[in-house]
Amino acid sequence: MPTPFRLDEHPRRPHPPLAPPPDRYFEQLPMRVMQRVQADAPGETARGWLTALSAPVRTALASVVVLGGFAASVLLSPAPAPGTSAAAALAQVPREQMVQYLLASDQRVTLTDLAELPAAATALPTESYLHASDQEVQDLLDAQPTEDAYL
Repeated sequence: MPTPFRLDEHPRRPHPPLAPPPDRYFEQLPMRVMQRVQADAPGETARGWLTALSAPVRTALASVVVLGGFAASVLLSPAPAPGTSAAAALAQVPREQMVQYLLASDQRVTLTDLAELPAAATALPTESYLHASDQEVQDLLDAQPTEDAYL
């Protein structure tokens, strides 16, 4: 159990004697503080007109400045280049360069890549296809062996 401690039982240590303040120090102190504070006041007047406005007016002014900056950037930006279609740009590339590019690539062109090409863009010769009737196609399909796993 802690022993009771009474402050009255312990004598105070003598403090070292302090020097008294200069004459009229406390009378001059408020003026010195005010002189230091007033020195910063002229720099603050540059923004004084903005702080004098109400909050909604400042918000409206800020939005006008942002929108004006956006409008100025749109109006002062150079006009976009006339767009060329991908087909026109590809038509300007020589065929030899396209073949060299495709052969130099590590990834080869597959049948799936070619199947994604639109058929209407290229005119395919129809004389290379077989001209078979519906009955001939059905006979060839019936002649194919079928497995029961697929039925």
